[in-house]
Amino acid sequence: MHEIQNKINCKKMQNMAYLWKREVNDMYRTIEDEMHQFFTASSGQALMITGARQVGKTYIIRKYAKTHFEYTVEINFIENEDAVNLFEQAKSSADILLRISALTDIPLVPGKTLIFFDEVQECKNLITAVKFLAEEGSYQYILSGSLLGTELKDIRSIPVGYMTIMEMFPMDFFEFCRANKVSQNVMEHLEECFHQKKPVDFVIHEKMMELFRLYLIVGGMPAAVDTYIQTNNISQVMKIQKGIIGTYHKDIARYDPDEKLYLSEIFQLIPSELNSKNKRFILKNLNENFKFSRYEHSFIWLKEAGVALPAYCVQEPSVPLLLSKSTNLFKLFASDVGLLAAMYADGLQIKILTKEADINYGAVYENAVAQELKAHGFELYYFQSKKQGELDFVIEYHGKILPIEVKSGKAYTRHPALNNVLENKQYGIEEAAVFCNENIQVKDRIFYCPVYLAGFLKKDTEQDDLYYSIDLSVLQ
Repeated sequence: MHEIQNKINCKKMQNMAYLWKREVNDMYRTIEDEMHQFFTASSGQALMITGARQVGKTYIIRKYAKTHFEYTVEINFIENEDAVNLFEQAKSSADILLRISALTDIPLVPGKTLIFFDEVQECKNLITAVKFLAEEGSYQYILSGSLLGTELKDIRSIPVGYMTIMEMFPMDFFEFCRANKVSQNVMEHLEECFHQKKPVDFVIHEKMMELFRLYLIVGGMPAAVDTYIQTNNISQVMKIQKGIIGTYHKDIARYDPDEKLYLSEIFQLIPSELNSKNKRFILKNLNENFKFSRYEHSFIWLKEAGVALPAYCVQEPSVPLLLSKSTNLFKLFASDVGLLAAMYADGLQIKILTKEADINYGAVYENAVAQELKAHGFELYYFQSKKQGELDFVIEYHGKILPIEVKSGKAYTRHPALNNVLENKQYGIEEAAVFCNENIQVKDRIFYCPVYLAGFLKKDTEQDDLYYSIDLSVLQ
């Protein structure tokens, strides 16, 4: 413990002059590139950014607006309650724009002004009115807010074709690396090693594992990351995390005052359920008479609010996984691994940093991998069979099934369930991945890979052109 503290103190002395000049806006987020592609495409649509509280939605929008638009009008429907009444009574795009001009002295210049509506869950009528604003076409629009995943289903009409929705997550590990000034050369080396399946440089590997353990504690909430970068003080980071967790509890209480006890308990049970032997969510831990059908909406709320990440069990590791999904068998991960660490008993942070052997790292490792997979577009599934065993994750990768095991200990080559699935010719699985503490190696059809490289698994987003024609001459 003293050795860890001495290292922290030395680092603080070396970097303090720089650290205190940093601001949270120095943090790069990959969604910035997606936003830029959206606005340069001139789609004639509005953009809505969804995601959990405190993931940095408002800040990243302000940052993007500052660097890409000459003028930005920002209307916050919580801070400006009068705006809610004004927009609810508007009858046309001209009406809305007139009311916007009455709320601000910032110029509305066609083609140069971005209009940013924040906390739009407080003014649901505006979301349906976006269609008319987008059709009018003089300005660009961004919408954002808290708990939008839970609120959108209550809106009368989502303007399909006039609004694109992007989901924002906590900072992934590579964004965390960039915030900590890991060089581009190092990241390119890591990517090359991952794709060519060759070992990472030994010194880089050791340092990246150290940085990954830090990420398990700090997580990806921008305020927590910035607090660490500014101070190197884990205690201050934990205060930020506890505050965010408290905000989630307040949201739960607001959402469902009659059932809030169960919602709150479900959220609180995430760490202990992940630490259990089978890691599945056991409803009896809440109540002996607890029926999933009755409280399913509670789990859905936690998912839609961005507070939790469910991984559903599949009966067969075959494409498409959705067809064999079991909605009532699932694991529930925290949306941010740093918040998960903060929810455990005090002292876990130091144990992770000192690599103590008497704690179960499996839960936090799995949570970090779940977070990476979700942030990169994968739906979360795991496989369980009485005969075959259980796999931590199965994903659809390049059109095929990729089984994944996450190992936090030294026995990373012991994976009977993975061996069983690979040997089952019925599944036709070509390769598998084991994310662990060790360097890259390939043995048989198994790719052993450092856990910090999980972020290089990315879902295919671009599709090749698909042409098809029918000879209709007989009908003509």
